[in-house]
Amino acid sequence: MKIRVGFGYDVHRLVEGRELWLGGIKLEHTMGLLGHSDADVLIHALCDALLGAANMRDIGYHFPDTSADFKGIDSKILLADTMRLIRDKGYELSNADITVAAERPKLNPHIEEMRACLANVIGCDSDDISIKATTTEKLGFTGRQEGIAAYATVLITGK
Repeated sequence: MKIRVGFGYDVHRLVEGRELWLGGIKLEHTMGLLGHSDADVLIHALCDALLGAANMRDIGYHFPDTSADFKGIDSKILLADTMRLIRDKGYELSNADITVAAERPKLNPHIEEMRACLANVIGCDSDDISIKATTTEKLGFTGRQEGIAAYATVLITGK
């Protein structure tokens, strides 16, 4: 059995007039993330980690922001498609460890709902998904609340 590790990173700018989607759920906030899709940085980092672990390039390769097909798309659809891609290659998620860096909104009250949402899309147990929230102590673009960043590490197993 093969065991492979992948790492993903994503960042999007916070702007007024957009909904804030993180971990597949909509959060109440005064700003949302700017992007071609719904700009869910958590799911995008997770997709990149999964694709990287399977040696299948990155999210932009499979779902380019130059394509009208993905304009405004729900990132849960991208995650489901990513899982189909890695499963077609013979891999399955073992576990994911995700960290989101944001000053606001506070994410801890939403983590269990995010875990359940991702587990439902992936088709795994929510115990296989770890999500942690942190701030950057008001340093950098996340500290100035200009954007949100997410980091994901996954373990996949296969043939």
